[in-house]
Amino acid sequence: MVYRFKLVSDEVSNFSREIEIDSENTFLQLRNAILESVGYTKDELDSFFLCNDDWEREEEITLEDMGNSTSDCDVWLMENTPVSELVEEEGQKLVFEFDYLTQRSFFMELKEMIPNRTLVEPLCSIKRGNPPRQRIDIDEFEKKVDAKAQSVMDDIDLDGFDASSFNEEELDEGFDIMNM
Repeated sequence: MVYRFKLVSDEVSNFSREIEIDSENTFLQLRNAILESVGYTKDELDSFFLCNDDWEREEEITLEDMGNSTSDCDVWLMENTPVSELVEEEGQKLVFEFDYLTQRSFFMELKEMIPNRTLVEPLCSIKRGNPPRQRIDIDEFEKKVDAKAQSVMDDIDLDGFDASSFNEEELDEGFDIMNM
């Protein structure tokens, strides 16, 4: 069976890739196909995360065992884990985190499962737009984060807030849940 994944980025609006991979290929083969499709080097640590419908990260599939998981948690290594072992239905969401320092990622979704078809090697079937840069200067990243935070603050309506009605003495009295 062949899986067709779509990748997008929250950094570049017109960027997407579609990767087709045999369901029995490993996450390492999927990783390499993604990196090749965007022109990234393979010398960085990265991980896949299985996500729920709200993109909350659940299981991690790592490039290397870092030895920091608890004994009751499974360690999923890309090299040893077939994609079909963890991805079983269309619509499954994943995150491919390609930059650990800044947690920059591609968002992935299994768009189609194609039965009665196999692939020896994964392939990028659709390329749209340019990917974000693989590495970003930490100062540049912090400026982007600060700009996003300022944008959020600009969207908050503080016009209705009257600072003169603020009473600091009420804070000194503490918060009493019983008075609610």
